[in-house]
Amino acid sequence: MKMVLLKPLKIDNFALMSLFCRMKQIMLALLIIFSFYSCYSPEKDCKQFHTGTFEFETYLNGELVTSTFKRSEDLEIDTFLGQTDTSSVRWINDCEYVITNLHPKNMAEKQPLHIKILTTDNDNYTFEYGLVGDPKKKKGTVRKVAN
Repeated sequence: MKMVLLKPLKIDNFALMSLFCRMKQIMLALLIIFSFYSCYSPEKDCKQFHTGTFEFETYLNGELVTSTFKRSEDLEIDTFLGQTDTSSVRWINDCEYVITNLHPKNMAEKQPLHIKILTTDNDNYTFEYGLVGDPKKKKGTVRKVAN
């Protein structure tokens, strides 16, 4: 087998400068594109979900169950599995609120829930929720069924 030695590639200064300028232009273009992309956040209209009648479906012990609740600006009445609960509603901003059970039956029900609307789409919104002060969050989707 014959061994071939490669000769070093000679690049003149003009070609090197031209290549460097082209790389700078590409990097600048990519930076601008990624800057605009990272600033994009989907439109969300949280105000339309401050009041109305809503449904939330979830799985409980492998069975799909529905919770229905009616919310005014400062009160939420929730019906779940035949039980009705009333909670106060305190809006932090247009897309975040805290609900506190007004008639808790145990210590767990005394803990307020923080709810943050993440996205809205027609009559649905996706949200994350968790106990106030607890870093663990869950997600869900609610459908508005009436004003």
